[in-house]
Amino acid sequence: MTDPRSQSTYQVRLGWGERGLDELAPAGVVIVVDVLGSADPLAARAIAMGHGPTVLIGTLRNATATAQAAYDEQLARGGRTAIALVLAGDDGAFAVEDYLAAGAIGDALTARGIDHSAPDVAVATEGFRALGRAVKHLVSASASGLALAAEGRRDEVRAAAEVDADAESTLVVGPGA
Repeated sequence: MTDPRSQSTYQVRLGWGERGLDELAPAGVVIVVDVLGSADPLAARAIAMGHGPTVLIGTLRNATATAQAAYDEQLARGGRTAIALVLAGDDGAFAVEDYLAAGAIGDALTARGIDHSAPDVAVATEGFRALGRAVKHLVSASASGLALAAEGRRDEVRAAAEVDADAESTLVVGPGA
């Protein structure tokens, strides 16, 4: 039996950090989700994966653009493409802001007809939908948001909590790049 943590039977999958990236079944698109930190280390690890996925950085600010980029990649590949949402977290720990961003991306993927999602993705998506009006508050009240505010970076936190403020996705690497 395939390890159920791989979520291999689902098109859209969700994992946390390096462990999640390693446990999930290979996906043609890896979206590293990071709202308040640096996605770079996890994105570099995803780029180094042997199967050569397209790697995107997903945030609250570019959730819909990121979902569109994943959809476009599926069209370019000419068939159903697995998508892994991998949350960077706060030093590998749970980060509510990343979970909300994964939900926003999941919601936008569903709007594009990509909805064969693992339960983990479904919970994140429904959480985002139910809490959508509270996203700015939740991000600023999160452990990461409070820590950055204490460092005098409250404006950065507020900006990071703006859903779909950016119309462009962030492609780290794609096929042939």
